[in-house]
Amino acid sequence: MSNAVLSNYVRWLLCPKTTEEERSILRSMSDKEKDDAFFQDIEFGTAGMRGILGPGTNRLNRFTVKKASVAFALYLLETFKDVEKKAVAIAYDNRWFSPEFCELSAEILNDYGIDAYYFDSLRPTPELSFAVRELNCIGGIMITASHNSKEYNGYKVYDETGCQLVPEKISRMIEILNSLPDELTVESNPVPERGESHIIDSSLDDKYVALVETLQINPDLKKDGFKIVYTPQHGTSYENAMRVFNELGYDVTPVAAQCEHDPNFGATLSPNPETAEAFIEPIKLAEEIKANLIVMTDPDGDRCGLAYNNGTEWVRLTGNESAALLIDYIMSNKAARGELPANGALYDTVVTSDLGRKIATSYGVNVESFLTGFKYIGHQIDHYEKVGSGPEFVFGYEESYGCLVGPFVRDKDGIQAITLYCEMALYHHLQGKTLGEAFVELQKKHGFHKATTKSFMFPGSDGKDKMVTLYC
Repeated sequence: MSNAVLSNYVRWLLCPKTTEEERSILRSMSDKEKDDAFFQDIEFGTAGMRGILGPGTNRLNRFTVKKASVAFALYLLETFKDVEKKAVAIAYDNRWFSPEFCELSAEILNDYGIDAYYFDSLRPTPELSFAVRELNCIGGIMITASHNSKEYNGYKVYDETGCQLVPEKISRMIEILNSLPDELTVESNPVPERGESHIIDSSLDDKYVALVETLQINPDLKKDGFKIVYTPQHGTSYENAMRVFNELGYDVTPVAAQCEHDPNFGATLSPNPETAEAFIEPIKLAEEIKANLIVMTDPDGDRCGLAYNNGTEWVRLTGNESAALLIDYIMSNKAARGELPANGALYDTVVTSDLGRKIATSYGVNVESFLTGFKYIGHQIDHYEKVGSGPEFVFGYEESYGCLVGPFVRDKDGIQAITLYCEMALYHHLQGKTLGEAFVELQKKHGFHKATTKSFMFPGSDGKDKMVTLYC
């Protein structure tokens, strides 16, 4: 164990601000656990802050969340000093301590004279993006670890457009964060006129759901006999998704055990739609009721996975494959009706399969590719909106099951995705085709493509050293 790790560990163990429960966890740590919890300050990168829950400088806890909230408040006051009303929208997912981190963030913002608008219970990430825009906020905070396992939580920040902060914006916040005292010492400085906290009422849910439902392309497709299994993976999308399904007339059976907002994710082996383990229980249910389609959203509701039955087994589509099918469905139908804009644009990332680009180009749609991260797509939508000229947004996506159809949200949106994926699957079903058959037809037109994603873990100081070595 290094001297720096030991020094940080002792500092936490002896701090009067830590609780007896936190000190008990600290005392029970092995040397390896101490190293991972204290070898660095938890990183706040361009996608925010995400880490394992628990005491430590490299952990997500009330102290590291407080420091991040102080930095965000100072960044907002500096950036929007001429804005009279300063307010931030906050949402959270089903994870441990998410409600507490939400309330703590609101209190810190209030200390600096900034109002906070937060929901009365958990909500999906895309609705947080929508809330920022709808409530004319100067920023947003989403407490979530997305599709990570139960040990994690996270803290993401949004700008006034409802988009996660791009590097040129968040770099200043990180400068402020790094200038603050350590996480156990930092304090907010309450102003005489503190901000107020407000609960966001259900009318915002109504507006969001109504806009999602306007995205239908063929709303009158006959849905009789087309059965769907849906799971929110214990997460935030259950209420909105089931409302959309019911209002649009789909026959949907949810995986009941995975609809509970359980922070332990007790009824799933993985909440990540990119893994086969996430589909075990949905497939069991789909076999039982003889369903035609499985759709799922991840815990914070910004990603969507799907699987179809090819007659003998259930087949999962990758994010590249499902998005390619959806791009073709949207553009072919809009083109046939003369609704595809002459200056339409598809946005993707540099690590996304080029199949989607080929499809879009075949319909005369422009393609722009960005670095990994949906924030770049949201930022570009806003850029052209402000310029008042340029291409018209048609679709945006990345390979990891994230896509956007309607730009009233500026982040990937799982509810939008499942709404259109279900319609697309139904459309092909009525033509006697599985999604697999439709995908083969699509590739016969544009070429056959194969993309593989691999994931690696590098824990602790040794892991960081190895990543640096690999990168350099």
